[in-house]
Amino acid sequence: MIDRKTTLRFLTASTFALAFAQPVLAQDTIDSSDSEATGAEEADNGALDVIVVTANRRQENLQDVAVSAATISSDAAQTIFDAGADITALAARVPGLFVESSNGRAAPRFYIRGLGNTDFDLAASQPVSVVHDEVVLENVTLKSFPIFDVERIEVLRGPQGTLFGRNTPAGIVKIDTTKPGDEFAARLSASYGSFDSVALDGGVTVPVLPGIVSVRLSGMWQQRADWVDNGFTGEEDAYGAYSDIAGRAQVLITPTDRLSILGSYAVRDLDGTSTLFRANILGPGSNELNENYDRDTVYYDAGGGNQAQYEAEISTVKLDYEADFATFTSISSWADSEGSSRGDIDGGNVVFGPGPIPFPSDTRDSITLDQFTQEVRLASNSGGMFEWQVGGFYFDSDFDVTTVGFNFPPPVTVNHTNESWAVFGQVTSQVTDLLKLTGGVRYTDDEKNFEVISGYDLQPPLAVEDDRLSWDLAAFFDVSDDASVFARVASGFRAPTIQGRDVAFANPGNPAPASIATSEKIMSYEAGIKSELMDRKIRFNLTGYYYTIDDPQFSAVGGGGNLVQLVNADKGEGYGFELDSAFQITPDFLITAGASWNNTEIKDDSLLVGVCQPFPGAPVHCSVTNPTVVIDGATRASVDGNPFPNAPEWIADLTARYAVPITSEGELFAYTDWTYQGATNFFLYESAEFNADNQIEGGLRVGYAKYDGSLEVALFARNITDADNVKGAIDFNNRTGFVNDPRVIGISVRFEH
Repeated sequence: MIDRKTTLRFLTASTFALAFAQPVLAQDTIDSSDSEATGAEEADNGALDVIVVTANRRQENLQDVAVSAATISSDAAQTIFDAGADITALAARVPGLFVESSNGRAAPRFYIRGLGNTDFDLAASQPVSVVHDEVVLENVTLKSFPIFDVERIEVLRGPQGTLFGRNTPAGIVKIDTTKPGDEFAARLSASYGSFDSVALDGGVTVPVLPGIVSVRLSGMWQQRADWVDNGFTGEEDAYGAYSDIAGRAQVLITPTDRLSILGSYAVRDLDGTSTLFRANILGPGSNELNENYDRDTVYYDAGGGNQAQYEAEISTVKLDYEADFATFTSISSWADSEGSSRGDIDGGNVVFGPGPIPFPSDTRDSITLDQFTQEVRLASNSGGMFEWQVGGFYFDSDFDVTTVGFNFPPPVTVNHTNESWAVFGQVTSQVTDLLKLTGGVRYTDDEKNFEVISGYDLQPPLAVEDDRLSWDLAAFFDVSDDASVFARVASGFRAPTIQGRDVAFANPGNPAPASIATSEKIMSYEAGIKSELMDRKIRFNLTGYYYTIDDPQFSAVGGGGNLVQLVNADKGEGYGFELDSAFQITPDFLITAGASWNNTEIKDDSLLVGVCQPFPGAPVHCSVTNPTVVIDGATRASVDGNPFPNAPEWIADLTARYAVPITSEGELFAYTDWTYQGATNFFLYESAEFNADNQIEGGLRVGYAKYDGSLEVALFARNITDADNVKGAIDFNNRTGFVNDPRVIGISVRFEH
């Protein structure tokens, strides 16, 4: 295997060296008259940009697609990641999307329309798929691959089972990076801020043989210094640091007008701090932070420094051949990741806490993973009354997860394998000038195997399998030149899952068997309006939806043993709306606003789950508000009627940019962005402590920018109000929580040519 660190050094050094050199090259190719013309054209036009999406595996105007979708542009993504934020910073950036993690920067959990998975294990499956440059990243450690040199991020809400397969009943997050082109191009974003936070993100395209061979090198470097003290040991600046480096090399070969071959190799190296859990900072009796909370201090007696170290690499070859009637596409990808994270899970020490800690917990999980995917499809060339595509997909993964509980050995290693294949097809018919219909179907076969390969080998291997048909049907109708309406019905499923982490905590002679969840099946109904008014100065898109789930998969996490148990509820239900809007008030003043309301409900009057109880017979340490029963000395709660865990009822986002022209070449600007997360329950059961509400975070950028985008210099602040927001909790032996990043203030510079 190629040494990742050597490759990263080469890619990042080459990328940033070329990108920093680009202003000199730009001076030879862009003169002041070009800049003036570009700025005047944009100012005179004063219309919103056209948003391109690839929800149907084709480039289409967002306003012409019968899918509830939203995008995050390259500029917006750079702003979000200015202070070195990871992928969880995408939470609430568009209506309906939520992202969180209790594994630091390594294993994010995605939710759309309230559907997600709270499982903290590295083997967890999710109903939201992350598709990176048309390659599905299945495992949670791959989903954390950094976003850099990005062209756009699309969030497709609702089941996407026809074109993107199983494990997409909630939707997908689709990340498309900048590809090589026929001309020299370079861009770089560099920022420095509080806590020695550094974020570099850049890419350079070099035509080696113009029109035949082109190369793009991209790189990212994020780092932060330690800034959190350990109040138990007295060590200052003991936690919080990270160094996250990633690079990508792409080669585009176009030997003929019909054939293109794109090869890509991406690599990542993360060395940082895992999530900092904080003992007894919630309640009691409320979800408010109490006097035990100090953002700058933790009180650890274990955890080995809360280290997180992960490496990953992704290699992809995409081939496109355009025949007279259709285009053939083949995408082959190999991905692997390995690494581990360790933490003081109880969030304190058994000497003084803070607060009561019945027993210490120090745990490390590690993974070694290999994934291979192959997709082929044949798609009609654009134009005409009918457009169609057919294809096949193959997925294979094999990974080991090792769990070490330092207070209760021995370590246990389990193996997971997953093999899946599918065939699919979709057709779109322009029935009339005003009406367009789209329908698709996909057949999937999915098989998973599980085996304990070291440690407590107390159970035979397990296997689960399911084959299922997914389909969707959509209608899109142009009401006028400015507005359209659409309706969509879609089915989808999340494949059956095995969770075997708990065998690591089995007592001799009393094993904790692996748990299995059968497939969850969704039926989704949605309808909406898409409009662009006043010569495309106002965009207003609104979607209402309703869905039902048979056998929804949930993870009962935490409780007395800090365990994970998969469960199937009988039914689940969700309904709500998503609003995306933009207003080009003047050529120099742009506002975007989005909001979603989401009501979810578990429907199963027999489902009981463990609650915040350190061990059987011990007192419950939080205020459970659901009906409870005691079974074999342990308290169980009925969760019938509860909302889905980590499903914010309200999500809202707002951005505003106002500029004042000061020369013929540039302007002074102010840009602000805000997110709102409403009521959110952390677990399956409800309690007074383990939930959050009314969380707001904002950012600000003030600076100078050239009209042609070639230069921007700005002061910035992330989490400008320094809000202390609880992002999650650990309930197994105290009221432990973890919080958001602190305020970061800094300066950023962006170049582009």
